[in-house]
Amino acid sequence: MLLAERRRLLLLGFVQARRRICQRLAVLRMRMGRIGDGPERLIAAPTDLRAVDPFIAEEIMSGRFPLAGRMLEAGDESPFMLQLPSKAFAERLHSFAWLRHMRANRTNEVRAQARAITASWITLHGKRAKGIAWEPNVTAERLIAWMSHSPVVLHGAEAGFYRRFMKSLAQQRRYLRNVVSCLPEGETRLRIQVALAFASIAIPSSAAVIRKAGQRLDRELERQILADGGHVSRNPRATLELLLDLLPLRQTYINLGHDVPQKLISAIDRIYPALRFFRHQDGDLALFNGATATSATELLSVLRYDETGGKPFKALPHTHYHRLAAAETTILVDTGRPLSLDLSRTAHAGSLSFEMSAGKHRFIINAGSPKFAGRQYRALARSTAAHSTVSLGDTSSSRISTSRLSGPVMLDGVSTVGVERWEDAYGNDWLRAKHDGYLSSFGYMHEREIGLAAKADKIKGRDHFFVPEPHTGSAGRAVVATARFHIHPAIILSRLHFDTIAMEAPDGETWAFSAPGQEVLIDEDIFFADVSGIRPSQQLVIEFPLPEVNELRWMMKRQD
Repeated sequence: MLLAERRRLLLLGFVQARRRICQRLAVLRMRMGRIGDGPERLIAAPTDLRAVDPFIAEEIMSGRFPLAGRMLEAGDESPFMLQLPSKAFAERLHSFAWLRHMRANRTNEVRAQARAITASWITLHGKRAKGIAWEPNVTAERLIAWMSHSPVVLHGAEAGFYRRFMKSLAQQRRYLRNVVSCLPEGETRLRIQVALAFASIAIPSSAAVIRKAGQRLDRELERQILADGGHVSRNPRATLELLLDLLPLRQTYINLGHDVPQKLISAIDRIYPALRFFRHQDGDLALFNGATATSATELLSVLRYDETGGKPFKALPHTHYHRLAAAETTILVDTGRPLSLDLSRTAHAGSLSFEMSAGKHRFIINAGSPKFAGRQYRALARSTAAHSTVSLGDTSSSRISTSRLSGPVMLDGVSTVGVERWEDAYGNDWLRAKHDGYLSSFGYMHEREIGLAAKADKIKGRDHFFVPEPHTGSAGRAVVATARFHIHPAIILSRLHFDTIAMEAPDGETWAFSAPGQEVLIDEDIFFADVSGIRPSQQLVIEFPLPEVNELRWMMKRQD
C-alpha cells in the first residue's frame, strides 16, 4: 500500500472515530438533559404514504414478524427479547415502520398488540440509548413512525402508557437534535431534520422551536437536493424515499396553519422532474448507485401529487445522468462519479453504465442493489461487473476500501467524466462519454458512445479504449476487456447467430442485440433488485483483448 494511501486511510479512520465519540457525547447529553414527564399530548398524526400490507399485520397479530426478508417467530414474547435473525431485520423491527400495516386494521385487538410491543421497546431499549435501536437512521424512522401511527398505539391507552410514550418521544427527539451534527452528509442527516421538523409541529412547541426546525430543514434540503432535483447520493430511489416523507410534512404544516419552510416547497418541485427522469417505460425506477426494487403503490402515491408536469429532462447536469428517449424507447446513462468521499460509501462503480427500456418492459438493466442482504452481496452489487458497462481485468473502475477504519469509501478510480451530446442531421440522438477509471491501473481511458434513432427502433453503441496524450503512466497494458449487458429477468433470450441474440418481452416485443464479428455469450447472472429478493437472471457477455482489439461496436434493433 502506498504511503499516501495509508495516510489517507488513517485520516479517514480518525474522522470516523471522532464521529463515534461525538455520537457517544450526544447520548450522554440526552441522558443528562431534563425531560420531565414529556409533552402532554400529540397535536397531529402525519399521513404515511408508504404501501400497506394487511398480511404483515395478520402475521404480527399471530406473533410472527416477516421483516427484511426474514421471519421471526416470537409467539407471546416480545420480539425485542429474542435473538434477531439479521442486522437488516433488527433495523426494520426497531424502526417501527411496520406500524403502518397495523393501521390498516383498527380493531381494539390490533391496537392492544401494537401498544404492548411499543411498551416492551420502551422498557427494554428506551433508556439505554445504544446499539442498533438507537442508530441515527433507525431513531429518525421510529420517531416519524410513532407520530404517524400514534392513533393505533394511543387509542384507548391508559394514562401511564401515554406518559411513557410521550416521554420516550421527547428523549428520541433530544437525541436526534444532539447527534445530527456528528453525521456525515447524506440521506440520514436529511431524514433526521425531517423527523425533527415533524416533531416540532406534531408535539406542542414554541414558535421559536418550530421556526428553527424549519430553518435547519431548509439548510439541509439546500445542501442535499441538487439544482436539477437529484439527491447528492445520486441514487434514484433516494428521491422517492424523501418525497414519501416530505409530502406529508408539507401537508401537516398546512393543516396546522404553520408557514411551510421555503426550501421545502421548492425542493419538492425540483424532485418531481428528477423522479420522472429516472422512470422507465414500465414505470419502475432506474437501478443506479444503490437503487433497489420500487413499490408501484408507493411510486403512484407520490406521483398523484405531481403538479410540475411536462416531459422528462434530457439530462440532470448536477446529478450527472443523461436520458435518450424517442417514442416508447428510453435509455438512461450514468455519466458521473460520487460527489464527495463521504457520499462514496454507498456509491456504485458503474460509471458509463446504461439501462434501456422499450414498450412496457425493461430490457437492459444494472443488477441493482439488494434491499436486505449481507456485506458480501452489497459489495458485489457495487462492483463494475454488476453494471451494464465494460470492465478491465475483472476489476472495478473505482476501488472500494475494505478498511474498517475508513469504511467502504471509494479510494481511487474515476476522477473525471467527459460528456458530449448532439443530434445528427437525421434527428438521431447521440451521447459520448469517457472516464479515467482504468488510466492509472491499465493505462486506458474508456469512451462509450450511444445513439438512439429518431424512429426509436435502433440503438447503436461503441466502446473504445485509448491511451490519452500525454500520459506518463503505464500505457496500454495487455488485459482482457469484458462488456456486460445485464438482462431483466422477464426477458427471454434466444440465439440467432454467434454474434446476435434475440431479446423477447412477455408481450412479444423483441429486440435483436448484435456485436458484428464478436461472439456474444449468454451467461448466468444475479438480479439484486427484485421485489421478492435476489433472483437468478441472465446477461450478455463479450470479451476482447486489449490492446489488440481496442474498440467494440454493438447494436440493438427492434424486430417487426
